Order: sequence, then C-alpha cells, then structure tokens
Amino acid sequence: MFHLLYIFAFTILAFLAVGNLIRSMMMLGIDSQRSYGNRQQSRRFVPHPELLDESGNLTNEPYLVMRSINVDDARERLDAIFNASPGVQDDPSEETR
Repeated sequence: MFHLLYIFAFTILAFLAVGNLIRSMMMLGIDSQRSYGNRQQSRRFVPHPELLDESGNLTNEPYLVMRSINVDDARERLDAIFNASPGVQDDPSEETR
C-alpha cells in the first residue's frame, strides 16, 4: 500500500518539476528577445584593462609568443639554467648520498 503512495507522490513531484522546467525555459526565451533601453549602449565594446597600455589605448601586440626549438637546444638551455643555480656541484659525476 505504501509503495503505491510513494510512486504516486513521486510521480506528482516529477510532473511539477518538468512543468517548472518548461515554464522557466519559456520565460528565459522571452526575456532573451526583449529589448531593454538603447541597444547601442548595451553593445558597446569595453576592453579588459590588461589590454590597454599606460595611456589607455588598446594594444594590438601578442602577449604570448611561442617559437619552436629542437630538443637538444631545449636540453642545453635547461642544463645551463640548472648549472647556474646555487648549490649545484661543479662535477656532475660527484654524487652525495
């Protein structure tokens, strides 16, 4: 008996949830087509502050430039950085354990 009551209650809740979902989707569609005030002001482009230079002008420079190098050049550069760091032994064959 309680099983039927639970199934009936959850069926009603499911219909209410689906109805609310459909109503919300319809209201969202109506609100997205509605015009608020002057459309010229809403479509004005406002750049992010990091895209502006010191005088407030928009910069057209790339911020990340990547170039391709081969594996040997990359390994040499990394070895040079590692060897220049403090605490590195002069002879790589000497290892302390």
